[in-house]
Amino acid sequence: MYRLAGFVAGAYLVVFGIIGFATTAGDSFTGHTGDRVLGQSSNMLWSIISVVIGALMLLGAAIGRNIDVVVNKYLGWALLVVGSFAMATIRTDANFFGFSMSTVIVTYLVGLLMIAIGLYSKVAPAAEAGAPRQVREGRAS
Repeated sequence: MYRLAGFVAGAYLVVFGIIGFATTAGDSFTGHTGDRVLGQSSNMLWSIISVVIGALMLLGAAIGRNIDVVVNKYLGWALLVVGSFAMATIRTDANFFGFSMSTVIVTYLVGLLMIAIGLYSKVAPAAEAGAPRQVREGRAS
């Protein structure tokens, strides 16, 4: 279930990035362009970054084997950092991602979703599955 949620979030970012790439093709690479994609502001730089992050999420979900846990956790924190930077610079010239407040909110939501998925989707090896932690560590319960 959690890998599926990570896959859906990654697919959303890929779709957003591809549509944003097509929409902002003639505009400047950075800065606020005024173009809206799926209700969010976008520019060429953020579209490319969204495709890369979404593709990494899809790859992690497809591989599994706890690689998706690491990918989701770190990319989720990266999205929170980018969202915080964008919110701090939203009305300045330093807003080179071209974020609007709706883009910040979606970035936060996807980042928090990825962190939560990373925290809950870890799977124990088959040899240790089902054993209580005390038994795995060799202690009496």
